[in-house]
Amino acid sequence: MASFSHPDTAVPARKLPTLHQFFAPGGILSQAHPNYEFRRGQLQMAEAVEKALLERRHLIVEAGTGTGKTLAYLLPVIRSGKRVVISTGTKNLQEQLFFKDIPFLEQQLLRENLGPLRVCYMKGRNNYLCRQKLYDLTNQPVLNGLQEIEQYRQIAEWEPETQTGDRAELKDLPENNQLWQKLDARTERCTGQKCVQWDRCFITEMHRRAMESDIIIVNHHLFFADLALRQTGAPDAGILPDFTAAIFDEAHELEDVAGSYFGVSVSNLRFEELARDMEITLQQKQSASAGLLQALGRMRERARFFFGLLPTGEGRFAFRNRNGFLEKNSDDYDAVMQSLEGVFSQLELLPKKPDEVFNLARRTQELQAQLAFIMESEDKNTVFWIEHRGESRKGRGGQSHVILQASPIDVSQILKRTLFEPLETAVLTSATLAVAGSEDQGSFSYIRQRVGLDHAREMVVPSHFDYAKQAILYVPPDLPDPRSTVFGNRAAEKIRRLLEITKGRAFCLFTSYAQMHDIHDRLLGELPYPMLLQGTAPKNALLEEFRLTPHAVLFATASFWQGVDVQGEQLSCVIIDRLPFAVPSDPVVAARIRAVDSNGGNAFVEYQVPSAVIALKQGFGRLIRSVKDRGVLALLDNRVSKQRYGKIFLDSLPPYAKTQDLADVERFFTSESV
Repeated sequence: MASFSHPDTAVPARKLPTLHQFFAPGGILSQAHPNYEFRRGQLQMAEAVEKALLERRHLIVEAGTGTGKTLAYLLPVIRSGKRVVISTGTKNLQEQLFFKDIPFLEQQLLRENLGPLRVCYMKGRNNYLCRQKLYDLTNQPVLNGLQEIEQYRQIAEWEPETQTGDRAELKDLPENNQLWQKLDARTERCTGQKCVQWDRCFITEMHRRAMESDIIIVNHHLFFADLALRQTGAPDAGILPDFTAAIFDEAHELEDVAGSYFGVSVSNLRFEELARDMEITLQQKQSASAGLLQALGRMRERARFFFGLLPTGEGRFAFRNRNGFLEKNSDDYDAVMQSLEGVFSQLELLPKKPDEVFNLARRTQELQAQLAFIMESEDKNTVFWIEHRGESRKGRGGQSHVILQASPIDVSQILKRTLFEPLETAVLTSATLAVAGSEDQGSFSYIRQRVGLDHAREMVVPSHFDYAKQAILYVPPDLPDPRSTVFGNRAAEKIRRLLEITKGRAFCLFTSYAQMHDIHDRLLGELPYPMLLQGTAPKNALLEEFRLTPHAVLFATASFWQGVDVQGEQLSCVIIDRLPFAVPSDPVVAARIRAVDSNGGNAFVEYQVPSAVIALKQGFGRLIRSVKDRGVLALLDNRVSKQRYGKIFLDSLPPYAKTQDLADVERFFTSESV
């Protein structure tokens, strides 16, 4: 396994200001920041992070919104003299750290004549341009329509000027751009050091910067992609250079992200992409043989037939009877596996092999091995499932997206062995990690158990905000159970009344798309406020429209529950339809529930409730983002007041003012302008 160790090369701690000199009243931060307020919790967190780095211990910190947790871990990291990876939940937070927080710190430290910091940020390869692909497309253009031709011209003009090749610089390029997918630097067609553009490659340059940096800023997806690659044992498998410590910001996401990268996924479109890449590459290199083209045709045909035999269903569902399926369709499964073997054999027979052929051969073998694992493995810690995306199986061109998945049920032992045991220091932080519970278990027992972190110091840093004065939590006592058929109509009426009080300016957050559309449609034409709906525009565009539109109301689901920041009066109300329990029929959730129960535990208490508590805290966390924010939080699910487990939710939330009387909400809004 690749080592996490790294010699200490950064500026020695003695030359840097102490944490007290930086954070305390009258210190460097107070002189540098126009809106400075001393935050005792920020200094306490910084001291705890510094101690963990010094003593080579792990640390879990729940730092409430407004704590200033990024500076609280950045300065100790700089002072440590160690190479540290900072992993964030989103690319937006990555960029905030690199383009805002780091330059701010650097500016303050330069006053002390300490020199610039050695910092870089890394994203997944699909965020970067592949120069060779661009040049290949220049020589043999395969462009669809005037829009794609214009986008190609824009990228071609940008390529000689950009220093990073990061598509984020192309502000006008649509999010899911098909042309970019032909040009990005994903490994599928990368020949590595054999490529003529190797020295000028943006990925090569990103790795160079990382090797020269003391702080490397990544996101969770890149971090766990790297960690999973390291486990293959292949030489130079890792993306990141060796490091000593890691900070995980938004650490409540670790279990789900890690699970996706330690699993295996094979889809019908992956077969199509492999065949397409082979045809394009070998035609460009004038190396295609008749035998290979015939083998690709067979692979396409047999893969399409095989995926057409898979069980049908909506969305994600368990692949329960794999053995029975294989017994019935063994000939068709064997035919797919043999077609992959045939493609590999034809690649080996090519007389003149361009460098790209070796990568294509690797992909063919990888696809064969992964399909075999999904269909034949009896691993007890793996759940096997199917997902249908996009159009129905009889959709456009018969090319619906059908995905076979194998996911680890419990990642705790995987992470304990591959991450926490080899790593000197891991700091897990988020505004939502603690869950109220029994004293003997501790408020961090849920996160520790789920990610396999046995030995760690723990700390809760209260928020800087006065929640009791700034927010009121309203739980209507008169609504029916959210699972009942009459809930939608009654909930829509309650939302309409709340929005009249708050004059719109609200997020209505739902636990399902169906509920979101139902309530939105019921209120359409009933509200005098602009109504925005998730899915009608990209997320960032919707957020910007919400910020700029007076009295707007946004109807949204999971992706808006976290990582969204709207300060001021524009967001004065957050309404959540029900307690956000994970869907128990989801194949991964169901497998986790069975695993806890079969080991003698109580999955509802130990897994389902804590998971929902953290999700609820994330959703409500959208409202109060500054000391000046005020507003109402509404939970339309009164099980939180009636069921015994409701106390865990209420005790885990910040100390909001609470009411079941709508008149209190009206008084709250008239008592002081919001």
